[in-house]
Amino acid sequence: MEFTAAQIASFLSGTVEGNPEAKVSTFTKIEEGKPGGLSFLSNPKYTHYIYDTEASIVLVNKDFVAEKPVTATLIRVDNAYASLSQLLMLVEQYKPRREGIDKDAFIADSAKIGEKTYVGHYTVVEDNAQVGDACQIYPQVYIGERVRIGRNCLIYPGVKIYHDCVIGDNCTLHAGVVIGGDGFGFAPQADGSYKKIPQIGNVVLEDDVEICANTTIDRATMGSTVIHKGVKIDNLVQVAHNVEIGEHTVMAAQVGVAGSSKLGKHCTVAGQVGIAGHLHVADGTTLAAQAGIISDVTDNSSPYFGTPCLPVKQYLRSYSVFKKMPELQTEIHQMRKELNELKNKQAE
Repeated sequence: MEFTAAQIASFLSGTVEGNPEAKVSTFTKIEEGKPGGLSFLSNPKYTHYIYDTEASIVLVNKDFVAEKPVTATLIRVDNAYASLSQLLMLVEQYKPRREGIDKDAFIADSAKIGEKTYVGHYTVVEDNAQVGDACQIYPQVYIGERVRIGRNCLIYPGVKIYHDCVIGDNCTLHAGVVIGGDGFGFAPQADGSYKKIPQIGNVVLEDDVEICANTTIDRATMGSTVIHKGVKIDNLVQVAHNVEIGEHTVMAAQVGVAGSSKLGKHCTVAGQVGIAGHLHVADGTTLAAQAGIISDVTDNSSPYFGTPCLPVKQYLRSYSVFKKMPELQTEIHQMRKELNELKNKQAE
């Protein structure tokens, strides 16, 4: 599919600087730009590529000022990164969608499959499960008993959704995601062994949630583990039983959230953050990579760094001392030695 600069600018409410008839049929990174490709510039670190890129069209912010001539046609928009996202979504909508049930899928007689929904090879849909309209259920997916899936969901190969879990509208689950595995509940016994505590709750994903590859979200011991509307969770994240994640919070890879913790709305959780159990994190909080959260976070005015986590300014002051500890230790030993020598002289 081919578009001109004028068509793209009209769709994005942008302005063309250069040839309005320049055509593109693919997307490309600015440093690898090729004729017929559309790229974008939003990170200043990549500015130098715009002067040499062979991309036919480049999206730039309206405040971009070229220091040298640019051969590509520019489309000026309010936010180049957000505009690229709009274009990618537009292209995604034009991709062909499958419909119907492959002959080697298993659909229980009591299950219900919506209209214009595709169910792929070797997928299993158990008793009394419901799948909404216009869903794409890829091969080798397991949908357990009484699961409810909304409309227009995209479920990639190898996803497992255990019994009684609920998936809202417009959700995307990537390969290897497990929804509703047992929470980690074991009661210690007098003989030192552990007895399993049955996990009788479920998981609820509200609308517009996206869960990336190999992430696991455990079912509640009782009640529900809840992922609220618009949450985006990266690969390899562990969300434990009875956790609640607020609307439009984003979580990067390898985050771990222990049982019964509650994260607020619009939080940003960077990679490898660890959140202990039964904690509350305030709306709008930013947790930096590898932060360790061991107590409630009630103040969102600063990002949190380190383990145990501290507000960023306090963390940086502390770290400036910590990194000098070997030298400080040497100085303390020297001072102690000199002090002992003074005491010995006084004793004489």
